[in-house]
Amino acid sequence: MNTPRGAVARRVLLGISGGVAAYKACELTRLLVKAGHQVQVAMTEAATRFVGPVTLQALSGRAVALDIWQPLRASGMDHIDLVREADALVVAPASADLLARAACGMGDDLLATLLLARDAVPTLLAPAMNRAMWAHPAVQRNAARLRADGVRLAGPASGEQACGEVGEGRMLEPEALLWEIEALWQPQLLQGLRVLLTAGPTFEPWDAVRGLSNRSSGKMGWALARAAWEAGAEVVLVAGPSALAPPHGVRVVAVETALQMRQAVQDELSGARCDVFIAAAAVADWRPREVQPGKIKKEPGRAPQLPELEANPDILAEVAARGDAPFCVGFAAEAGDLLVNARAKRERKGVPLLVGNLGPQTFGRDDNACVLLDAQGERELPRMPKLDLARRLVQEIASRLPARQG
Repeated sequence: MNTPRGAVARRVLLGISGGVAAYKACELTRLLVKAGHQVQVAMTEAATRFVGPVTLQALSGRAVALDIWQPLRASGMDHIDLVREADALVVAPASADLLARAACGMGDDLLATLLLARDAVPTLLAPAMNRAMWAHPAVQRNAARLRADGVRLAGPASGEQACGEVGEGRMLEPEALLWEIEALWQPQLLQGLRVLLTAGPTFEPWDAVRGLSNRSSGKMGWALARAAWEAGAEVVLVAGPSALAPPHGVRVVAVETALQMRQAVQDELSGARCDVFIAAAAVADWRPREVQPGKIKKEPGRAPQLPELEANPDILAEVAARGDAPFCVGFAAEAGDLLVNARAKRERKGVPLLVGNLGPQTFGRDDNACVLLDAQGERELPRMPKLDLARRLVQEIASRLPARQG
């Protein structure tokens, strides 16, 4: 799930309530600090039974707030000052008891009081409890009330639980929660829209073990999937072979060849509304006409006969030519003469926006630079981490959507 990013320091007030999943808050704290954020931890008394405050103090670099009657601040107003200084209030794990007290507006301990005093601070709760507890009507009512009050609930996930049962109730993993937290600060430019994108290379088999491919890692496409999800879109990622983990919050359709990618894109376009199509995949231009059975054996002093090639379909051009075409964004990975080749590709594909970059300077890297080409001309975007660039591209796309103009 890792995506290269540029750190923008934010202040996160991390609340921890009582539950076995409290141990995950240690890793979440570490990830937040590693990402460049400042973390202030506040724990309930029950949480201290599962993980020690000293551990969280060491990881965050700050004394842990524990008791409303023994405040950290000389003013004695921890329940006001801590939350008003924060850029986000996060509770992970959020137990069934914490959800109930927050939904009812109770202020019987420091963490509950912080939730009461949050005012306009973006707030996220990560529920964690037994599957039966999460399914209980009272807990579901509390969750619905909190959502109606503007609180974001992240999860819970489904899987094996500490009690040995399997079902919905697990707290999201720390890395997924990092995504959820950072999404709190992103404008919802694509809220309610559906984005379909392709990413990664394709692999065109020659025999059972060999084939044609390219050096694309998929990192730019993964970053775009995350940025679109952060912006509020429903995201479907049609992904070629990649070592990257599936991005959180995104539905992934795994493919191998260009023909499989084309079919997956067509299936998605026919199955549901699509508002934006981003063709970030490095699709192989050709494929062997015939796939040899088994493995072609190496014979000393004799080279194998090279395969006869045939052209792969142009997925982007086909989508752009549809009568119900979504807003289409293409990518051009060139090795030289970037502007000349990218201009020609945009005209040939018939797309409103094309992103040009130099393949040897982006494949496998954690950063990228590009040029945007549309009917009005070209504009360069400087080299930056791919997630930062993806967020910029989402802004550019959103500004060009007919429904979002004016």
